[in-house]
Amino acid sequence: MGKARWELYSHPSDIGVRGIGPTREEAFAQAAIALTAVITEPQKVEPKQAVEIVCREDNDDLLFVSWLSTLLYEMGTREMLFSRFEVEPIEGGIRARAWGEPVDVQKHEPAVEVKAATYADLKVERDSDGNWLAQCIVDV
Repeated sequence: MGKARWELYSHPSDIGVRGIGPTREEAFAQAAIALTAVITEPQKVEPKQAVEIVCREDNDDLLFVSWLSTLLYEMGTREMLFSRFEVEPIEGGIRARAWGEPVDVQKHEPAVEVKAATYADLKVERDSDGNWLAQCIVDV
């Protein structure tokens, strides 16, 4: 199994976020970093405050979109950015902690606003090496 990592990938009008990890939960955490990377450089965001998140859905694909959508909601309503994530499985979903800080336009230099996680190119699955991949297109 490879090292956990995140990636952004191109799409004709929006951008894709992808998380890869040894577990589904680590792939979700890595994809959350990719989501932050669409907005700003994740290393610019200090993990000062923790926010608790619980998501439940019937399948992994829906759970992943719910996870990213909930993060976007928390970013918007709390006016925060997140850079560190711990995700653990619970029955029917995940429980997570996201650490971040309030948005500081001069410090974070946000590039774009992510409007939504979409079902386009949505995939949560194990690859041939046994790693988990979680990805979708986000609307910017």
